[in-house]
Amino acid sequence: MGKVVLVTGVARRLGGRFVRRIQRDPEVDRVIAVDAVPPEHHLGAAEFIRADIRQPTIARVLAEHSVDTVVHMDVTGTPLGSGSRTTVKETNVIGTMQLLGACQKSPTVKRLVVKSSTNVYGSAPRDPAVFTETTPPKSLPSGGFAKDTVEVEGYVRGFARRRPDVAVCVLRFANILGPMADSPLASYFSLPVLPTVLGYDPRLQFVHEDDVIEVLRIGSHEPQRGTLNSGTFNVAGEGVLLLSQCARRLGRPTVPLLLPAVTWVGSAMRTLGMTDFSPEQIRLLTHGRVVETEQMRGTLGYEAKYTTAETFADFVHSRGPGLLPPQALAGAMDRIAALPVLGGGHLPTQSAN
Repeated sequence: MGKVVLVTGVARRLGGRFVRRIQRDPEVDRVIAVDAVPPEHHLGAAEFIRADIRQPTIARVLAEHSVDTVVHMDVTGTPLGSGSRTTVKETNVIGTMQLLGACQKSPTVKRLVVKSSTNVYGSAPRDPAVFTETTPPKSLPSGGFAKDTVEVEGYVRGFARRRPDVAVCVLRFANILGPMADSPLASYFSLPVLPTVLGYDPRLQFVHEDDVIEVLRIGSHEPQRGTLNSGTFNVAGEGVLLLSQCARRLGRPTVPLLLPAVTWVGSAMRTLGMTDFSPEQIRLLTHGRVVETEQMRGTLGYEAKYTTAETFADFVHSRGPGLLPPQALAGAMDRIAALPVLGGGHLPTQSAN
């Protein structure tokens, strides 16, 4: 029998994409797709099992199907459907604890891949210009999804110590964007007007959905010659974009606000259900975050197909023009630039005729 891969979080579109992709690999014999709710999308030939990873029943699933590779994608920052932030945190933290406990007891599990986030580094005013995988954060995240990822990675490190025979791959993804992106930052960029923090223009990094799928696939297989896919890796597209550049490319006007006002606006938006404008996202939109990806390229052996700018361009194309389309704005600026300079040159005059 070939490799048996169990994937969590398949009810989300990204999880569904990965399930459909991994089952096409010739070395994969079966794919077991797990989530607490049935997915609305097709999972191909994968076997869907409705199971909540927060419950001990996940251990029975691993045992019954002799799973040897676990890809844990159910670590997210947004609720699914009518879920709440409490449900998301329980799934992220308690669900990961239960899953790792089940993996620890399973004699067949040989590889674990965990979808994490660069949120573990936080966003603080005295952060280094670029984070490497070993750079400690200046200020640990105090709440939200960022704190969840810190706790999840702590449990994963403990599991790796207890089961040194299992290859563990932790993938810290930058902000994931693309046509199907479903994240707090994607919701923020979809607002008609973008609230920003007065006096700050943070540097941002993105990773395309397609690159996310490929990196997860690489992590779930045996390493290719000359590479190593066990350890912790930052995953992001090359280059950075300033928030002001993102707004211009989206064609969306910005409203610079003092930090207390941004916090108040964020609370109001969460109350109205417009977007999850959490404190951690406000810190990101204040101080930004950039990570080094040398380990991804040199050790993992993967070169991102999309740069940060190309990733954002694909996201912009999927969202349509904003209130200030870049082409129209550029045309208006060209017309203004063509006008005579005040005090120099001459305004056009009408002829006598």
